[in-house]
Amino acid sequence: MAARSVPMRRCVACRTSRPKAELLRVVRTPSGAIEIDATGCAAGRGAYVCKRPECVDLVGRKDVMRRALGQSLPQQASAQMRDAISGEPGAGSG
Repeated sequence: MAARSVPMRRCVACRTSRPKAELLRVVRTPSGAIEIDATGCAAGRGAYVCKRPECVDLVGRKDVMRRALGQSLPQQASAQMRDAISGEPGAGSG
C-alpha cells in the first residue's frame, strides 16, 4: 500500500509551500463574506497564510488578499487571524 501524500499549500504572504495543516485558511464565502476557516473545508474561494505573526502582518500591510480572494481583508478578519495564531501552541516557531 502506498503512503498517502501530504497536501501542500502556498502562503499568500511569504510564498513558501507548507503542509496544509500548518497554515491558516481564509475563505471568501459564496455570499461574499471573508471568514477564517477553522475546518479547512468551508465552501468558497480560499487563501492560506502561515501561522506566523510576520505573515499575518504582511497580509495586512501589503493587501495580498485582494489578489488572492478578489477583495481586501476586513479589519475584523485581520483581528481574527491574529487571535487564531496567538492561540496556537508553538505559533511563533517555524
